[in-house]
Amino acid sequence: MKKRSITLIIWLMSVALVGVMAMQYYFIKESFKQKSQLFDEAVTAALASVASKIEKQEIFEFAREQDRINQEKFKADKAMRERNEQLLAGQLEVQERIKKLQQQQFAYEQRYREEEENLKALAPNAIYVNNAFYETYIRRKRYQTYIDFNVVNKYVGEGYFDTDIQLSAKREVPLIPAKDDSTRFIIPYFRNNRVEAMQTATLIPRTNREIADQLQELENQLVVLNAKKLQQATTLFDTLAIIGGKSEHILKDIESSILLAKKPFRERLNIKFLKRELDAELNKRDIYVPFNIEVRDDQSYIIYETLQSNNPKTKKQFAKYSTKLFENDLNSSPGLLSIYFPNKSSVIRDTMSYMLLPMIALLALLIGAFAYTLSIIFKQKKISEMKTDFMNNMTHEFKTPVATIMIASESLRDPEIAADGKRVDRLANIIYDENVRLGNHIERVLNIARLEKENLKIEKVDVHINSVVSGVLDSMNLQLQRANGILHTDIAAPDDLVVGDELHLSNVFFNLVDNAIKYSRDAPEITVKTYNTKHSIIVTIADKGMGMTKDQKEKIFDQFYRIPTGNIHNVKGFGLGLSYVNDIIKRLNGKIQVKSEKDKGTIFELTFPLKGITPDREA
Repeated sequence: MKKRSITLIIWLMSVALVGVMAMQYYFIKESFKQKSQLFDEAVTAALASVASKIEKQEIFEFAREQDRINQEKFKADKAMRERNEQLLAGQLEVQERIKKLQQQQFAYEQRYREEEENLKALAPNAIYVNNAFYETYIRRKRYQTYIDFNVVNKYVGEGYFDTDIQLSAKREVPLIPAKDDSTRFIIPYFRNNRVEAMQTATLIPRTNREIADQLQELENQLVVLNAKKLQQATTLFDTLAIIGGKSEHILKDIESSILLAKKPFRERLNIKFLKRELDAELNKRDIYVPFNIEVRDDQSYIIYETLQSNNPKTKKQFAKYSTKLFENDLNSSPGLLSIYFPNKSSVIRDTMSYMLLPMIALLALLIGAFAYTLSIIFKQKKISEMKTDFMNNMTHEFKTPVATIMIASESLRDPEIAADGKRVDRLANIIYDENVRLGNHIERVLNIARLEKENLKIEKVDVHINSVVSGVLDSMNLQLQRANGILHTDIAAPDDLVVGDELHLSNVFFNLVDNAIKYSRDAPEITVKTYNTKHSIIVTIADKGMGMTKDQKEKIFDQFYRIPTGNIHNVKGFGLGLSYVNDIIKRLNGKIQVKSEKDKGTIFELTFPLKGITPDREA
């Protein structure tokens, strides 16, 4: 991917992330503003309620005091009160009797409705008739022929009809008065849309006439009692008290409540009551926040406060709410009740924590996804660069043997050289060696390609590790001699039988020993050991070469990665060997560990489960 494209992607993702953060910030800001407004409304309503209760409490206290003062006057009016009480007792008795009769009437009407519903359930086409019609046309059989049943079908929509049966008289005759107040119904029986027979059903009256008459009589008595009570009223206040059911003296005391405004403000205010009601009203609105109180009188002097501060800026930093006290006083300036919330913002933030935590988590997830995407992009870019280096390196590695083969082939075409058997022999060996070298390069590339496509064929046969290691060391002995290397071996594992692929295991050991030779600055010194643990065989290949840093050690199994060799230019390869080694060992249920220290050497430790032992059992 081009640098320009990566820059564009980063820019677009950054814009999207900043946009999400801006939207979240706007949402949080608006939510905070809305919560703050709700908080303000709740506090303002609490203050208004407290101010109203203080006024009512003052009036109640004044009325109670006036009641105590006027007790002497009430004694003088005892006779009148007794008469009123007798009238009231009579009223209560009448009202109680009316209530009982109403309950009896309701029960009777409920019984009638049940009987009517039962009749309708048994005979849905039952028709109500009044008693005069019943006595005239139905009980006198000679007049039954005058009865006319008219069936009316009303269309109610969606293909449905409602059938209504109407009862009337074809010929009018003088009506006979009803003999009782029972409720009667006619149940007609139809055949071919004609009435062939009919039946009558008689139910109890709709209402109990005796109870109704008693109720009327009692209501008349109650009107008479109320009229007598009103006749005893001598003033407007007496009349209002009688109508409202209150004592006339209390109403008179309320009238004189304007005298309260003349009392000193401090005497009118009960601080304990104020604090108790403030707590109750705020708690009722789910506000459990510490607050400070300030009360000013009608002259704007502070008469009580819970926050004493000489610095006026301190109060300005707090959220302040105020309401007027005794606002309904006539010709008097009201007092002022104020409360301060030092921690309003933190309280609102606490109430929004349930919303902030998911938003922060989502933002962190987006930032994490953004960072992960960038890391993948840069990683892919790095792999792309490594593949480019690999292609260049592969071209160089393939070009050298091809050029050598071409030069040798052209030399063989020279008659003078062709006549010299030794020179022909040497050139033929060169061509063979370079061809083998070229084939090995191609085989490595093909093996890596097969590993990536998951179609590399791995045979699972019995393999003796000691024999494979010894064979690889024998084949590389000549290469070690050319490099003036030293080889220490301790192939002494008594149990070395594993299940694996001998060819790929040979390639694994070949790659590791070849790297030990290539990455040694001086004459290589290599140590190869095999030994057993409880259920495994371990092969270690150690050298005293360049070693690796911690960062290099973490990347050596990545494809195309090659350790920088500084001024050493004889280290050739594609960066595929250790990736191949790691993949083959994992496919054979083995493990590989690397211990390395810069400029002190490297140790590769390969662990294979012995035949018949699975990795799970080994653990």
